[in-house]
Amino acid sequence: MLSCREVVQDADQLLAGELTWQRRMSLQMHVLMCHHCRRYIKQLRLLIRGIPFMHAKASDDEVDQVMAHICSGDNSEH
Repeated sequence: MLSCREVVQDADQLLAGELTWQRRMSLQMHVLMCHHCRRYIKQLRLLIRGIPFMHAKASDDEVDQVMAHICSGDNSEH
């Protein structure tokens, strides 16, 4: 079974569909069993989906809101 480090290294290629089916299956098997990697893949997917909507430099208020959200541990999608 793959390590979490290997999942992190290949996560972007997994989401881009650039892995062989064997490697993709190995990563998906690990992600099914590992809560931490499952959360990492989910967060990476959301980040990639949000990139087209990013704008110029964030205001201090926006940064504070994001940091408060991260520090609160709230992982729900809005």
